Amino acid sequence: MTLTAIDPRTALVVVDLQKGIVALPTAQPIVDVVANAAALADAFRWRSLPVVLVNVAGAAPGRTEVPRTLKGFPPGWTELIPELNRQPQDHLVTKHTPGAFTGTGLDDYLKAAGVTQVVIAGVATSNGVEVTARQAFELGFNVTLATDAMTDMRAEAHAYCVAQVFPRIGETGATQEIINLLTGSA
Repeated sequence: MTLTAIDPRTALVVVDLQKGIVALPTAQPIVDVVANAAALADAFRWRSLPVVLVNVAGAAPGRTEVPRTLKGFPPGWTELIPELNRQPQDHLVTKHTPGAFTGTGLDDYLKAAGVTQVVIAGVATSNGVEVTARQAFELGFNVTLATDAMTDMRAEAHAYCVAQVFPRIGETGATQEIINLLTGSA
């Protein structure tokens, strides 16, 4: 893990920490992921930096080899978890594809706010988090991935992304390391 800097205008993007998804079995304990994501959100709010909370309420329409197990969303599925402590100034993004930038206006929102870097956390490491990170990188943002504030349904998918994918599109670090750089106590 090599984290070098947090830009002065950095935003936190928390992907899919919603009631339906956090109820699924995950590779890392979801309670730890949630606690770390909440700590990041608190630190960003304390510094008056943007916090983007993303939920998913649909799926891309294309065919896949892996069958989709959910044919619609049960009541409450898309609600953000209360531990995120959503605040009025937080920016909510509802997506219908794996990435938080596709068709959501997130790029415009961040650029209008002068954001040059995003810190990304959430679920699933190999899907919503990875796709959002790739999109952010392609759009010109510096990308930081809070590896202890994310998880996947499969341990091998999480490990592969952290070790092989993320170093090619950004920097990785632990929650406390990110907070220390954010608050100037690193």
